[in-house]
Amino acid sequence: MQIVRATLAVTIAVVALAVSPTTSVSAEGGGKLVLTIAIDGAIGPATASYVKDALAKASERHAEAVILRLNTPGGLVTSMRETIADVLASPVPVVGYVAPPGAHAASAGTYLLYATHIAAMAPGTNLGAATPVQIGSPVPGLPGITPDKDGKDKKDSAQQTEPKDAMMAKVTNDAVAFIRSLAELRGRNADWAEKAVREAASLSASAALQANVIDLIARDPVELLRQIDGRVVELPGGDRRHLATKDATIETIDSGWIAQFLSVITNPNVAFILLLVGIYGLIFEFMSPGAVAPGVVGTICLLLGLYAFNLLPINYVGLGLMMLGIALLIIEAFNPTVVLGLGGAIALVFGALMLFRIEAPGYRLSWTLVGIVTTMFIALLLIVLGSLRRARKAPARVGAQAMRGLPAEVLDWNDIEGHVFTQGERWRARGMETFKPGETVEIASITDLTLMVRRRPALSAGEGGVR
Repeated sequence: MQIVRATLAVTIAVVALAVSPTTSVSAEGGGKLVLTIAIDGAIGPATASYVKDALAKASERHAEAVILRLNTPGGLVTSMRETIADVLASPVPVVGYVAPPGAHAASAGTYLLYATHIAAMAPGTNLGAATPVQIGSPVPGLPGITPDKDGKDKKDSAQQTEPKDAMMAKVTNDAVAFIRSLAELRGRNADWAEKAVREAASLSASAALQANVIDLIARDPVELLRQIDGRVVELPGGDRRHLATKDATIETIDSGWIAQFLSVITNPNVAFILLLVGIYGLIFEFMSPGAVAPGVVGTICLLLGLYAFNLLPINYVGLGLMMLGIALLIIEAFNPTVVLGLGGAIALVFGALMLFRIEAPGYRLSWTLVGIVTTMFIALLLIVLGSLRRARKAPARVGAQAMRGLPAEVLDWNDIEGHVFTQGERWRARGMETFKPGETVEIASITDLTLMVRRRPALSAGEGGVR
């Protein structure tokens, strides 16, 4: 009876705990929920996917607000614009927060902070340097540093003018128009935003607050929620919402394994390695059919590498040159000509240099990796060529040349032809002399499948016959 009572008590306690209003996300309990999204590192396809999914989850859970914590050197323009579009369309207010102390929101991070409904920074952080960067050309509008007569550095005013290159001028003007539109939408300093794009200007947290670039400074998320409590934000469609975040519960949304996986494979260096591993895996599979493992691994790596390249802004001419270089090096390994190998190495290096159209922070191809890969290709080529050279100089071990001079035992003979036994096989043979069965002869040459034999020279003293 006591066991039954104890079981009943435990059951009632569990049910009461399950239905009790202690869950902070329950609307009936009066609790408010604020979700946190953390962007640490470069902004790329994985970041855009992570933010999109997190904002959708915040909308489903009716969160009061979303804190978008930023600590980024920048990233890809396409991913930045995709993320900003999701922030602008979010039915949940997004609070941009540059944190922790020592963090920065540079380049694409500045655009993203301007797009948020409320912009905040932690002490000891900075933002700015939002000039678009194009691979193979200098940063437009970035002042140069030249020594003056006193040996001190001064800004070269000649380099502060608008970029002369027409394409970069278009890119810069488009970036200026975009960030000014975001500043006007949120009521922030549009003139400094333009300066950040054209002159790569940067600001500390306190200077950004004084310049009306951000709305407030907060030491931690709890202080941030206290300061934004009661503020009015405008949502898509013209709706206005009063934030009630003073006693809200903060919950962090971690990026899922898919976003983390995309973040790894969209690294240009990882994608480059995946492509090479995939190509070599298929080559080894074709050279040794039935090995299975090289073909399976190579196919998976090749598909992952191509998928990553599809997400990245690559130059297909550079990719074509890389593929051509690899093909020439493979041909050189099987048919040494030196010219093909040299051309393949050059094509591989130039293809890698041209592979990515832009050089965004966090998405630069490591020249060390390119040098290592090229060196490995050349080393492999030299090893193969050395092996072929040694094989050509070594005496023949199989075929007609290898059988010349070998002894053979006569099995039967009629006039100038018969059969002999050598190397464990019975051969048809011809000769200019008559031989007796059991006699040992020497192979002179091979014509089609007939051995040409002759009488063996006299053996020296102490040398025995060879059967």
